[in-house]
Parts: sequence; C-alpha cells; structure tokens
Amino acid sequence: MLYCLLEHIVKITRQSIHHASTINPCAEATMNSHCVGESDGLIFCLARPEDYDDVMAISQDIYGGNDYLPHRYHFWMTEPGRVVIIARRDRKLVALESGLVVDGGETVIVEGLRVCPNERGCGLAGVIQTFVDGYIKKVYPNVKTKRLTRGDDPGPEKLSKFTLLARRAVLSLLGNSEGFDSFVSGLKEKLLASDGSNSSRPLVSVKDLDALKPLLLDSDLSPKLQLPGNAIIQDWQPLKLMESNLHVLARRNLTWFVDGSGGKPLFMSLHTPPYPIPLNGGSLRFNIDLYGTDTSLAKKALTAHLDSVINEIQGVVVVHIYMHQIIFDDLKQFCDGHDTVKQLRDFWEQLLLEREF
Repeated sequence: MLYCLLEHIVKITRQSIHHASTINPCAEATMNSHCVGESDGLIFCLARPEDYDDVMAISQDIYGGNDYLPHRYHFWMTEPGRVVIIARRDRKLVALESGLVVDGGETVIVEGLRVCPNERGCGLAGVIQTFVDGYIKKVYPNVKTKRLTRGDDPGPEKLSKFTLLARRAVLSLLGNSEGFDSFVSGLKEKLLASDGSNSSRPLVSVKDLDALKPLLLDSDLSPKLQLPGNAIIQDWQPLKLMESNLHVLARRNLTWFVDGSGGKPLFMSLHTPPYPIPLNGGSLRFNIDLYGTDTSLAKKALTAHLDSVINEIQGVVVVHIYMHQIIFDDLKQFCDGHDTVKQLRDFWEQLLLEREF
C-alpha cells in the first residue's frame, strides 16, 4: 500500500515536471519577440545568430556533405528580404526553413529546409513548410509565387503540385588543390588544340554588375542564351532578370564571363567564390553556372573560371558546373583524363520548380 502511494506521488511529480517543460516554452514564446507562433506541439521562432550551433546539430549529412548553410547562416541573419524560421519541441531545435523574397516582393525562393535526424520521415518538414508559408504571406502579402530548385527528382506525384520550368545538367568534379593546377593547365592545352568555330571569340571578365545591367535587362538575352525558366540560377537561387533582383546578385560577390565579340552575346557564365563545406571533415565548394549552348565558349568559360580561383583553393575541392543539357557530354569529355581530378558522380540534374503561393 505504501509502495503504491509512493508510486502515485512519483507519477504526479513527473507529470508536473513534464507539464512545466511544455508550458514554459509557450510562455517564452509570448514574451520573446523572435518567437512567432505555435503549431503541432512546436514553437516557431525567427532564427538568431546564437541558434547557429543548434542548427548545425540537426544538419548532419545534409546534401551529402555539400551543405552551404554552415557558411551562409550568419549572412542570412541580416540579408534583406530573408526569413529564417526554426522550430523547437521541448526547447530542442528540430527543424529549419528559409525563404528569400525576390521579384520586387512577388516571389519567395524557399531553401535551407532541414529536420533533425530522429524526426525525419515523420511529417515535420510539411509542418514547418506550412507555417513558413503562412508567416511569409502575413509579412509579405504581395507574394504570389513560390519558387525552388531541387537536386533530385521527387517523382510525378510531388511534381504534379508544381510547374517544372527547367532541368539543367550538373557536372561534378572532385580533386585536391595541387591536382587542380595541372588539371587547369591541361584544359588550356586542349583549348589551344581546339579548332571550334567560336574558339577565337573573346570572353570578358566582369566583376562590376552595373556594367552588365543593360545586358541582363535586355529582353533578348533569355531566348538567346536559353535561360532556364527565363531566370538566372545563381548557386541554386533562381532570379528573374529584373532590376530589383540585380541588387540580390550584387550582394553575392560574383565573377562573370561574357562573350565579348560584340552584338548579342552567345554565352555568359558566373561563379560564386569558393566556400567551405563539411565534406570529408572540411572541403571547398566551387559553383559555376554556364548559360548558352555553344560548346567551344562553354569550354573556354569553364577554364577561365577555374583559372581565376586557382590561387584561392586549398585542400579538397568540389566543383559543380551547371549547364544546358545539350552541352553536358562535350564538357564531360573535355574534363576527362586527369589523374587526380575526377568526376564525383554520374550525370545529375538541377530542377527549377514553381507554383502559385
């Protein structure tokens, strides 16, 4: 009898502790301005710099070690038009999603979605996506379109919810910095031996986006270069070519190469400065976006981008090259044959998706 009484007291005590642990975060949500709502037992808050370690703790194996968020998280905290929402359950951070409002306030690019490993596959991703959509609608009521890129094909059922605007081919290379020196030298030798019809057309390096403004806002550019979904996809962020989005591109410290032969360009490309990723305990990621279908100019642009950063890279380097599918085989063959810089994975694609918001 005494044992049952003690057991009952312990049970009540445990329930009280559990009740307190579930109530306190709710009270905290009403007191802290960064907490913006509750749903399904979760507290949703605007992410802050001090949440960095908790976010990294749920990001194991994201994108196979190619995760950009460790590098970009603190920039996201102050980026104009950026919303970053985290979800906590019993004070523990369990999910994150972000949206960047572009196109003059009419489109949101969603990215960064992640869920802690022990809650993946349980519907939590859908819960935070729904909450973030609602929050963005409230804060940015003019948003009409939701846009995203994916590196995998989600299948017909999920694709049916979106309009598929474009598919781009991706060539991924892996090597170390010492190997890239000889790799780039080899590409230069191949270019010299090339007799392509446009091999003599010059490519001009541009760092000042203002100099490119007339070109980027030219309505003939998209059909001429067959831009995916009439957009520039810069490191997985799809941006329509309009003046307000040029401010977004200007924040990215990009290097551009443009067909400088005069008249309407046949080719344009850009790269994001190499940045650290978790792969293999610490590597560099280098993204190159190619626009146009002229193979000889694509080879020249690829070589120019690699050559321009050769002194910046150290250790293991992953290069992702995004392009029109029609030039993939030629670019792959152009890069084949090196001893240490190898293709990281077989042909894969970048999908550009969009739907009404």
